[in-house]
Amino acid sequence: MKKFAVLLFSSICIGIGVNMFILPIHLINGGIFGISLLIKYIWGIKLGQIMIMINTPIYLLSLLYDKTYFINAILGLIFTSTIIDLLSPLNGLVHLPIITSAILGGLIIGIGVGFMLRSHISPGGIDLLALLISKSKAINPGIVIFIIDSLIIIAGIIVLHDFKLIYSFITISCVGLCVGLLNTFKSMNFYGR
Repeated sequence: MKKFAVLLFSSICIGIGVNMFILPIHLINGGIFGISLLIKYIWGIKLGQIMIMINTPIYLLSLLYDKTYFINAILGLIFTSTIIDLLSPLNGLVHLPIITSAILGGLIIGIGVGFMLRSHISPGGIDLLALLISKSKAINPGIVIFIIDSLIIIAGIIVLHDFKLIYSFITISCVGLCVGLLNTFKSMNFYGR
């Protein structure tokens, strides 16, 4: 029951962050979210569907590493993809300055991803890879996510020729900060046992 509550809360946070703050200003988050957003901006395909297609090979690789991570990752992917698409009516609901949207979107997404990773659940393939790397190399997953996300944003700026995407660095910094903090202090318990 605790895992279901974490999945639901985290997926709602990610769905709100993406739909209410990131999509309306056409920024990209990193990871599979970022790659999926790039594809959405270019071809207009639904975000949740793209995420499932791109994540499938990564999740199959995780099956070779640890079956528990694989099962938790599939649950995270299904919940997150579904909630993102269900919350798509939030797109355009608020109109904030780009820097405010980048910060709020990053913080809300980071809270969702951070809580998932604390419970060894992953909302997307890059986050799953970060979780696996952090477990094997004793590196905070927030740092791994930030490095990978930075490379995706640079690719987005090159592909889309939109220098407004530089604000995406604010978003991924906020995501990385939240994920890092939520996964540094393992003794903190935000929910009942």
